[in-house]
Amino acid sequence: MQTITTTTELATFCAEAAKRPYVTVDTEFLRERTYYSKLCLVQLAYRDAAGEDAVLVDPLVDGLSLEPLYDLFRDPGVVKVFHAARQDLEIFWVDAQLIPAPLFDTQVAAMVCGYGDQAGYETLVRKISKAQLDKSSRFTDWSRRPLTDAQKTYALGDVTYLREIYEVLSDRLRSTGREKWVQEEMAVLNDPATYQTNPNDAWQRVKTRTTSGRFLAIVRELARFREEYAQTRDIPRNRVFKDDVLVELASTKPTDEKDLSRSRLLQREARKGDIAAGILAAVKAGIAVPNDRLPKPAAGAERLQVNPAIADMLRVLLKAKSEQADVAQKLIANSADLDALAAGQRDLPALKGWRKEVFGRDAILLTEGKVALAVDGAHVVTVPR
Repeated sequence: MQTITTTTELATFCAEAAKRPYVTVDTEFLRERTYYSKLCLVQLAYRDAAGEDAVLVDPLVDGLSLEPLYDLFRDPGVVKVFHAARQDLEIFWVDAQLIPAPLFDTQVAAMVCGYGDQAGYETLVRKISKAQLDKSSRFTDWSRRPLTDAQKTYALGDVTYLREIYEVLSDRLRSTGREKWVQEEMAVLNDPATYQTNPNDAWQRVKTRTTSGRFLAIVRELARFREEYAQTRDIPRNRVFKDDVLVELASTKPTDEKDLSRSRLLQREARKGDIAAGILAAVKAGIAVPNDRLPKPAAGAERLQVNPAIADMLRVLLKAKSEQADVAQKLIANSADLDALAAGQRDLPALKGWRKEVFGRDAILLTEGKVALAVDGAHVVTVPR
Protein backbone atom coordinates (compact mmCIF):
# COMPACT_ATOMS: atom_id res chain seq x y z
CA MET A 1 0.00 0.00 0.00
CA GLN A 2 2.03 2.91 -1.32
CA THR A 3 1.52 6.28 0.33
CA ILE A 4 2.79 9.23 -1.70
CA THR A 5 4.41 11.89 0.44
CA THR A 6 6.40 13.97 -2.06
CA THR A 7 5.51 16.05 -5.09
CA THR A 8 7.99 14.06 -7.19
CA GLU A 9 6.28 10.76 -6.34
CA LEU A 10 2.89 12.26 -7.13
CA ALA A 11 4.13 13.61 -10.47
CA THR A 12 5.47 10.18 -11.40
CA PHE A 13 2.19 8.44 -10.60
CA CYS A 14 0.11 11.04 -12.40
CA ALA A 15 2.32 10.81 -15.48
CA GLU A 16 1.61 7.07 -15.62
CA ALA A 17 -2.10 7.62 -14.96
CA ALA A 18 -2.22 10.09 -17.85
CA LYS A 19 -1.43 7.18 -20.21
CA ARG A 20 -4.63 5.39 -19.19
CA PRO A 21 -8.20 6.01 -20.35
CA TYR A 22 -9.45 6.67 -16.82
CA VAL A 23 -8.39 7.12 -13.20
CA THR A 24 -10.56 6.50 -10.16
CA VAL A 25 -10.51 9.12 -7.40
CA ASP A 26 -11.78 9.47 -3.85
CA THR A 27 -10.99 11.64 -0.85
CA GLU A 28 -11.17 11.49 2.91
CA PHE A 29 -11.81 14.75 4.73
CA LEU A 30 -13.06 16.34 7.93
CA ARG A 31 -15.64 19.09 8.22
CA GLU A 32 -16.97 18.91 11.76
CA ARG A 33 -14.88 21.81 13.05
CA THR A 34 -14.46 23.93 9.89
CA TYR A 35 -16.58 25.70 7.29
CA TYR A 36 -14.55 24.29 4.40
CA SER A 37 -13.68 20.62 4.23
CA LYS A 38 -10.15 19.77 5.37
CA LEU A 39 -8.60 17.41 2.83
CA CYS A 40 -6.84 14.59 4.67
CA LEU A 41 -6.24 11.91 2.04
CA VAL A 42 -6.57 11.35 -1.72
CA GLN A 43 -6.96 7.87 -3.19
CA LEU A 44 -6.11 7.18 -6.85
CA ALA A 45 -6.15 4.06 -9.00
CA TYR A 46 -5.92 3.03 -12.64
CA ARG A 47 -5.82 -0.19 -14.63
CA ASP A 48 -4.62 -1.30 -18.05
CA ALA A 49 -3.57 -4.45 -19.87
CA ALA A 50 -0.16 -4.43 -18.20
CA GLY A 51 -1.54 -4.38 -14.67
CA GLU A 52 -3.05 -2.02 -12.18
CA ASP A 53 -1.94 0.43 -9.54
CA ALA A 54 -3.49 2.23 -6.58
CA VAL A 55 -1.96 4.74 -4.18
CA LEU A 56 -2.76 6.99 -1.27
CA VAL A 57 -1.68 10.63 -1.39
CA ASP A 58 -1.05 12.38 1.93
CA PRO A 59 -1.82 16.09 1.46
CA LEU A 60 -1.01 16.80 5.11
CA VAL A 61 2.72 16.25 4.54
CA ASP A 62 4.64 19.53 4.53
CA GLY A 63 5.92 20.49 1.10
CA LEU A 64 3.68 18.19 -0.95
CA SER A 65 1.96 20.04 -3.81
CA LEU A 66 -1.17 18.66 -5.44
CA GLU A 67 -0.40 20.46 -8.70
CA PRO A 68 0.59 17.22 -10.53
CA LEU A 69 -2.82 15.82 -9.60
CA TYR A 70 -4.51 18.99 -10.80
CA ASP A 71 -2.65 18.68 -14.12
CA LEU A 72 -4.11 15.18 -14.42
CA PHE A 73 -7.55 16.55 -13.61
CA ARG A 74 -7.16 19.02 -16.49
CA ASP A 75 -6.14 16.31 -18.97
CA PRO A 76 -9.05 15.92 -21.44
CA GLY A 77 -7.88 12.44 -22.46
CA VAL A 78 -8.36 10.83 -19.03
CA VAL A 79 -11.81 10.28 -17.53
CA LYS A 80 -11.90 11.10 -13.82
CA VAL A 81 -14.16 8.59 -12.07
CA PHE A 82 -15.76 9.38 -8.69
CA HIS A 83 -18.63 7.95 -6.70
CA ALA A 84 -21.04 10.56 -5.27
CA ALA A 85 -18.62 13.23 -6.39
CA ARG A 86 -20.16 16.45 -5.12
CA GLN A 87 -18.29 16.81 -1.81
CA ASP A 88 -15.00 15.69 -3.35
CA LEU A 89 -15.35 18.21 -6.16
CA GLU A 90 -16.16 21.00 -3.75
CA ILE A 91 -12.79 20.42 -2.06
CA PHE A 92 -10.89 20.75 -5.33
CA TRP A 93 -12.90 23.79 -6.40
CA VAL A 94 -12.24 25.61 -3.13
CA ASP A 95 -8.55 24.67 -3.16
CA ALA A 96 -7.73 25.22 -6.85
CA GLN A 97 -10.86 26.57 -8.58
CA LEU A 98 -10.75 23.35 -10.59
CA ILE A 99 -13.37 20.79 -11.59
CA PRO A 100 -11.89 17.56 -12.99
CA ALA A 101 -12.90 16.90 -16.60
CA PRO A 102 -14.08 14.78 -18.23
CA LEU A 103 -16.02 13.60 -15.18
CA PHE A 104 -17.94 10.38 -14.50
CA ASP A 105 -20.00 9.82 -11.34
CA THR A 106 -20.79 6.14 -10.78
CA GLN A 107 -23.66 6.94 -8.41
CA VAL A 108 -25.49 8.86 -11.12
CA ALA A 109 -24.63 6.23 -13.72
CA ALA A 110 -25.88 3.44 -11.45
CA MET A 111 -29.24 5.18 -11.03
CA VAL A 112 -29.51 5.54 -14.80
CA CYS A 113 -28.60 1.85 -15.18
CA GLY A 114 -31.33 0.60 -12.86
CA TYR A 115 -29.49 0.00 -9.60
CA GLY A 116 -32.21 1.76 -7.62
CA ASP A 117 -32.70 5.06 -5.81
CA GLN A 118 -30.02 4.31 -3.23
CA ALA A 119 -27.04 3.48 -5.42
CA GLY A 120 -24.49 3.51 -2.59
CA TYR A 121 -20.90 2.47 -3.13
CA GLU A 122 -21.20 -0.51 -0.80
CA THR A 123 -24.24 -1.71 -2.77
CA LEU A 124 -22.40 -1.45 -6.08
CA VAL A 125 -19.36 -3.28 -4.69
CA ARG A 126 -21.63 -6.09 -3.57
CA LYS A 127 -23.70 -6.29 -6.77
CA ILE A 128 -20.98 -5.67 -9.37
CA SER A 129 -17.70 -6.74 -7.76
CA LYS A 130 -19.29 -9.49 -5.63
CA ALA A 131 -17.28 -8.34 -2.62
CA GLN A 132 -17.89 -6.98 0.87
CA LEU A 133 -16.35 -3.75 2.15
CA ASP A 134 -14.65 -3.59 5.52
CA LYS A 135 -16.58 -0.80 7.26
CA SER A 136 -14.54 -0.76 10.48
CA SER A 137 -12.68 2.46 9.57
CA ARG A 138 -15.73 4.37 8.32
CA PHE A 139 -15.69 6.89 11.18
CA THR A 140 -11.94 7.42 11.27
CA ASP A 141 -10.38 10.78 12.14
CA TRP A 142 -8.47 11.01 8.87
CA SER A 143 -6.38 13.93 10.09
CA ARG A 144 -4.49 11.79 12.62
CA ARG A 145 -1.15 10.27 11.71
CA PRO A 146 0.16 7.64 11.29
CA LEU A 147 -2.63 5.82 9.48
CA THR A 148 -3.02 2.14 10.33
CA ASP A 149 -2.93 -0.61 7.72
CA ALA A 150 -6.67 -1.14 8.32
CA GLN A 151 -7.35 2.51 7.55
CA LYS A 152 -5.24 2.39 4.41
CA THR A 153 -6.97 -0.78 3.22
CA TYR A 154 -10.38 0.80 3.80
CA ALA A 155 -9.39 3.96 1.94
CA LEU A 156 -7.94 2.09 -1.05
CA GLY A 157 -11.13 0.05 -1.32
CA ASP A 158 -12.93 3.22 -2.33
CA VAL A 159 -10.97 3.38 -5.60
CA THR A 160 -9.92 -0.20 -6.35
CA TYR A 161 -13.44 -1.61 -6.67
CA LEU A 162 -14.44 1.59 -8.42
CA ARG A 163 -12.46 0.49 -11.48
CA GLU A 164 -14.65 -2.53 -12.17
CA ILE A 165 -17.81 -0.59 -11.28
CA TYR A 166 -16.91 2.11 -13.80
CA GLU A 167 -16.12 -0.39 -16.54
CA VAL A 168 -19.38 -2.30 -16.05
CA LEU A 169 -21.52 0.84 -15.89
CA SER A 170 -19.85 2.54 -18.85
CA ASP A 171 -20.29 -0.63 -20.95
CA ARG A 172 -23.95 -0.78 -20.00
CA LEU A 173 -24.48 2.88 -20.85
CA ARG A 174 -22.95 2.34 -24.28
CA SER A 175 -25.04 -0.75 -24.95
CA THR A 176 -28.28 1.00 -23.94
CA GLY A 177 -27.50 4.30 -25.62
CA ARG A 178 -27.79 6.20 -22.35
CA GLU A 179 -24.39 7.87 -22.26
CA LYS A 180 -26.04 11.17 -23.13
CA TRP A 181 -28.35 10.82 -20.11
CA VAL A 182 -25.39 10.72 -17.75
CA GLN A 183 -23.75 13.60 -19.58
CA GLU A 184 -26.86 15.69 -18.91
CA GLU A 185 -26.65 14.83 -15.21
CA MET A 186 -22.97 15.80 -15.13
CA ALA A 187 -23.91 19.38 -16.05
CA VAL A 188 -24.72 20.21 -12.43
CA LEU A 189 -21.48 18.69 -11.13
CA ASN A 190 -19.49 20.50 -13.82
CA ASP A 191 -20.99 23.89 -12.90
CA PRO A 192 -18.78 25.95 -10.53
CA ALA A 193 -21.94 27.54 -9.09
CA THR A 194 -22.74 24.18 -7.50
CA TYR A 195 -19.81 24.64 -5.11
CA GLN A 196 -20.12 28.37 -4.43
CA THR A 197 -22.07 29.49 -1.38
CA ASN A 198 -23.33 33.03 -1.83
CA PRO A 199 -24.03 34.69 1.54
CA ASN A 200 -26.81 36.70 -0.13
CA ASP A 201 -28.72 33.48 -0.79
CA ALA A 202 -28.09 31.80 2.58
CA TRP A 203 -31.49 32.86 3.98
CA GLN A 204 -33.27 30.58 1.54
CA ARG A 205 -31.99 27.54 3.45
CA VAL A 206 -33.55 28.72 6.73
CA LYS A 207 -36.87 27.01 7.38
CA THR A 208 -39.56 29.26 8.79
CA ARG A 209 -43.34 29.30 8.62
CA THR A 210 -43.53 33.09 8.69
CA THR A 211 -43.99 34.71 5.28
CA SER A 212 -43.86 38.37 6.35
CA GLY A 213 -41.56 40.30 4.04
CA ARG A 214 -40.12 42.31 6.93
CA PHE A 215 -39.40 39.17 8.95
CA LEU A 216 -37.75 37.54 5.93
CA ALA A 217 -35.64 40.67 5.36
CA ILE A 218 -34.21 40.32 8.87
CA VAL A 219 -33.70 36.58 8.30
CA ARG A 220 -31.83 37.40 5.10
CA GLU A 221 -29.50 39.88 6.81
CA LEU A 222 -28.83 37.57 9.76
CA ALA A 223 -28.12 34.62 7.45
CA ARG A 224 -25.81 36.77 5.32
CA PHE A 225 -23.83 37.90 8.37
CA ARG A 226 -23.58 34.34 9.71
CA GLU A 227 -22.35 32.97 6.38
CA GLU A 228 -19.74 35.69 5.91
CA TYR A 229 -18.53 35.35 9.51
CA ALA A 230 -18.24 31.55 9.19
CA GLN A 231 -16.47 31.72 5.83
CA THR A 232 -13.98 34.32 7.00
CA ARG A 233 -13.04 32.36 10.11
CA ASP A 234 -13.45 28.89 8.56
CA ILE A 235 -15.83 27.65 11.24
CA PRO A 236 -19.17 25.81 10.85
CA ARG A 237 -22.09 28.22 10.48
CA ASN A 238 -23.84 26.56 13.43
CA ARG A 239 -20.91 27.56 15.62
CA VAL A 240 -21.90 31.18 15.03
CA PHE A 241 -25.56 30.54 15.82
CA LYS A 242 -28.06 27.90 14.77
CA ASP A 243 -31.15 28.31 12.62
CA ASP A 244 -33.55 28.28 15.57
CA VAL A 245 -31.56 31.13 17.11
CA LEU A 246 -31.68 33.04 13.83
CA VAL A 247 -35.47 32.71 13.66
CA GLU A 248 -35.79 33.81 17.28
CA LEU A 249 -33.64 36.89 16.64
CA ALA A 250 -35.67 37.79 13.56
CA SER A 251 -38.81 37.61 15.70
CA THR A 252 -37.56 39.54 18.75
CA LYS A 253 -35.57 42.17 16.75
CA PRO A 254 -32.95 42.97 19.43
CA THR A 255 -31.56 46.52 19.36
CA ASP A 256 -28.73 46.25 21.91
CA GLU A 257 -26.69 43.73 23.91
CA LYS A 258 -29.19 43.95 26.75
CA ASP A 259 -31.86 42.61 24.39
CA LEU A 260 -29.48 39.86 23.28
CA SER A 261 -29.01 38.79 26.89
CA ARG A 262 -32.72 37.93 27.01
CA SER A 263 -32.46 35.43 24.19
CA ARG A 264 -33.44 31.93 25.24
CA LEU A 265 -31.28 30.22 22.64
CA LEU A 266 -28.28 32.43 21.86
CA GLN A 267 -25.06 31.14 23.41
CA ARG A 268 -23.37 33.35 25.96
CA GLU A 269 -20.25 33.97 23.86
CA ALA A 270 -22.44 35.34 21.04
CA ARG A 271 -24.08 37.96 23.24
CA LYS A 272 -21.09 40.27 23.04
CA GLY A 273 -18.15 41.03 20.80
CA ASP A 274 -18.06 40.61 17.02
CA ILE A 275 -20.98 38.21 16.80
CA ALA A 276 -23.24 40.43 18.89
CA ALA A 277 -22.28 43.46 16.83
CA GLY A 278 -22.98 41.57 13.63
CA ILE A 279 -26.37 40.40 14.86
CA LEU A 280 -27.46 43.89 15.88
CA ALA A 281 -26.25 45.39 12.59
CA ALA A 282 -28.08 42.69 10.61
CA VAL A 283 -31.34 43.22 12.45
CA LYS A 284 -31.05 46.97 11.94
CA ALA A 285 -30.36 46.48 8.22
CA GLY A 286 -33.34 44.15 7.86
CA ILE A 287 -35.67 46.64 9.51
CA ALA A 288 -34.41 49.38 7.21
CA VAL A 289 -35.08 47.53 3.92
CA PRO A 290 -37.59 49.54 1.83
CA ASN A 291 -41.00 47.94 1.41
CA ASP A 292 -40.54 47.54 -2.33
CA ARG A 293 -37.33 45.54 -1.81
CA LEU A 294 -38.56 43.06 0.79
CA PRO A 295 -37.83 39.42 -0.06
CA LYS A 296 -40.68 37.14 -1.00
CA PRO A 297 -41.03 33.54 0.15
CA ALA A 298 -40.35 30.86 -2.41
CA ALA A 299 -43.46 29.35 -3.90
CA GLY A 300 -43.68 26.03 -2.14
CA ALA A 301 -45.89 23.06 -2.86
CA GLU A 302 -48.14 24.08 0.03
CA ARG A 303 -49.08 27.24 -1.90
CA LEU A 304 -49.79 25.40 -5.14
CA GLN A 305 -53.32 24.47 -6.09
CA VAL A 306 -52.54 20.77 -6.19
CA ASN A 307 -55.22 18.27 -7.14
CA PRO A 308 -54.19 15.29 -4.99
CA ALA A 309 -55.90 12.82 -7.32
CA ILE A 310 -53.83 14.03 -10.27
CA ALA A 311 -50.66 13.96 -8.18
CA ASP A 312 -51.41 10.36 -7.16
CA MET A 313 -51.93 9.36 -10.79
CA LEU A 314 -48.60 10.94 -11.68
CA ARG A 315 -46.95 8.88 -8.95
CA VAL A 316 -48.38 5.71 -10.47
CA LEU A 317 -47.18 6.79 -13.90
CA LEU A 318 -43.70 7.59 -12.56
CA LYS A 319 -43.40 4.18 -10.94
CA ALA A 320 -44.53 2.46 -14.13
CA LYS A 321 -42.20 4.46 -16.37
CA SER A 322 -39.18 4.07 -14.10
CA GLU A 323 -39.69 0.31 -13.99
CA GLN A 324 -40.15 0.17 -17.74
CA ALA A 325 -36.97 2.18 -18.37
CA ASP A 326 -35.10 0.56 -15.44
CA VAL A 327 -34.14 3.97 -14.04
CA ALA A 328 -34.30 5.15 -10.42
CA GLN A 329 -37.56 7.03 -9.75
CA LYS A 330 -35.99 9.86 -7.78
CA LEU A 331 -33.59 10.57 -10.64
CA ILE A 332 -36.57 11.29 -12.88
CA ALA A 333 -38.74 13.31 -10.49
CA ASN A 334 -39.36 13.84 -6.79
CA SER A 335 -42.60 14.37 -4.90
CA ALA A 336 -42.37 18.17 -5.16
CA ASP A 337 -41.96 17.89 -8.95
CA LEU A 338 -45.09 15.77 -9.21
CA ASP A 339 -47.12 18.19 -7.08
CA ALA A 340 -45.93 21.11 -9.19
CA LEU A 341 -46.79 19.23 -12.38
CA ALA A 342 -50.25 18.42 -11.00
CA ALA A 343 -50.71 22.12 -10.23
CA GLY A 344 -50.03 23.06 -13.83
CA GLN A 345 -46.36 24.08 -13.70
CA ARG A 346 -44.31 23.18 -16.75
CA ASP A 347 -40.81 24.61 -16.17
CA LEU A 348 -39.59 21.49 -14.40
CA PRO A 349 -36.52 19.23 -14.81
CA ALA A 350 -38.84 16.22 -15.20
CA LEU A 351 -40.14 17.73 -18.46
CA LYS A 352 -36.74 18.30 -20.05
CA GLY A 353 -34.00 16.27 -21.72
CA TRP A 354 -34.04 12.51 -21.31
CA ARG A 355 -36.61 12.77 -18.49
CA LYS A 356 -39.16 14.12 -20.96
CA GLU A 357 -38.54 11.13 -23.19
CA VAL A 358 -38.94 8.62 -20.35
CA PHE A 359 -41.71 10.27 -18.31
CA GLY A 360 -42.44 13.93 -18.98
CA ARG A 361 -44.23 13.66 -22.32
CA ASP A 362 -46.79 11.15 -21.04
CA ALA A 363 -47.06 13.02 -17.75
CA ILE A 364 -48.22 16.16 -19.56
CA LEU A 365 -50.68 14.15 -21.64
CA LEU A 366 -52.04 12.56 -18.47
CA THR A 367 -52.60 15.91 -16.74
CA GLU A 368 -54.31 17.22 -19.88
CA GLY A 369 -56.66 14.25 -20.02
CA LYS A 370 -55.28 13.04 -23.35
CA VAL A 371 -54.17 9.65 -22.05
CA ALA A 372 -55.44 7.37 -19.30
CA LEU A 373 -53.80 4.71 -17.16
CA ALA A 374 -54.73 1.10 -17.67
CA VAL A 375 -53.60 -2.30 -16.40
CA ASP A 376 -52.06 -4.61 -18.96
CA GLY A 377 -51.27 -7.87 -17.22
CA ALA A 378 -48.75 -7.02 -14.52
CA HIS A 379 -47.99 -3.58 -15.93
CA VAL A 380 -49.52 -0.10 -15.87
CA VAL A 381 -49.65 1.48 -19.33
CA THR A 382 -50.99 4.66 -20.92
CA VAL A 383 -53.81 4.48 -23.45
CA PRO A 384 -55.16 7.30 -25.66
CA ARG A 385 -58.47 8.92 -24.74
